[in-house]
Amino acid sequence: MKLAFYIHVPYCSKRCGYCDFNTYTPTELKISTGLNQISNSYIDLVIKEIELAKFKIKEPVEVSSIFFGGGTPSLMEPVDLGRVITKIKTDFGIASNAEITLEVNPDSVDRDKLELFFEIGINRLSIGMQSAVSKVLKILDRTHNPENVSKVVNWATDIGFKQISVDLIYGTPGESKEDWQQSIDAALALPISHISAYALIVEPGTKLAAQIKRGEVAELDDDLTAEKYLMADQAFTNAGFYWYELSNWAKDNSKSRHNLSYWLGENWLGIGPGAHSHIDGERYWNVKHPTLYKEKVEIGQLPIADSEILDSNQIESERLMLSIRLTSGIETKSLNMKQITDLSGYVESGHLNHSDWQQGRATLTLNGRLIADRIVREILL
Repeated sequence: MKLAFYIHVPYCSKRCGYCDFNTYTPTELKISTGLNQISNSYIDLVIKEIELAKFKIKEPVEVSSIFFGGGTPSLMEPVDLGRVITKIKTDFGIASNAEITLEVNPDSVDRDKLELFFEIGINRLSIGMQSAVSKVLKILDRTHNPENVSKVVNWATDIGFKQISVDLIYGTPGESKEDWQQSIDAALALPISHISAYALIVEPGTKLAAQIKRGEVAELDDDLTAEKYLMADQAFTNAGFYWYELSNWAKDNSKSRHNLSYWLGENWLGIGPGAHSHIDGERYWNVKHPTLYKEKVEIGQLPIADSEILDSNQIESERLMLSIRLTSGIETKSLNMKQITDLSGYVESGHLNHSDWQQGRATLTLNGRLIADRIVREILL
């Protein structure tokens, strides 16, 4: 069985205004020392959870990918992340060509630290760029210096990293099309192999949501956001990056294999506070707070908050929602007659590719990508 690992590091030096991920700052956790000081003790817990999680796996596996996400996993010490990789290799076995990814905040590493990450086996970096425009980063409450993105990418290239991705966010209130073009151009000027570009979503309870509600920050402009997606796709395609998932573009042989595991409904183990897992139709998720997580793991308990067995309708709905986002789309032979009838209108309107439809697949055109959620709702009813 192929298996992916997601290792959650729930720590950040500062919380970004738009973020609703399960992350915690030193202030929130009442930590007086720097986050690098808790690297060793936190990774001890991660290793113990991996040991406990072995009993959820009922057959031999080969680990195809490991993803260190967060939070800011690049705040951890390389030697500690190396211990995680060694533990997974010892207990499960890692494929010789496994993809091992680290999310990186540009301000959290220097060249020496990147070299150490490379030496422990990290072979793919996902760098949080978000924007190249200082005023946009300020609205997002991002603290990194935009110039550091270029430094980190160039260091990584010199060190030997072959797979480097940057994450961008578009649609930030107050971001003009010129601002967005500046970020696109800055990203494409880097020696990278992959780009993720996500439309900003304002989640309830975040600092940014409160600022918009108080009128301190403008509302999102959906039409402008759609224009920015089209700008990005054209620029990325012209530069040799090809979209393979709604928000992701890659050069040849540079797709994120780890994320494809999610989108294809494969098996993965999530380790750390709030991490989700999916094993053979069972989905379960860990307790969120690091203190409760620590208490459970230290007494030899899997830190599971809850779980569910997916029924056939859930599995099918998720297959449709995820497949439509991919270039491969949905095989029409897997749809019923009502679904085919509903989708045929989108073929006529140019939102689904006519040629692919004739060959038995429902795939999004560029304009179709702008209304992907609406299209999938049609066939989930």
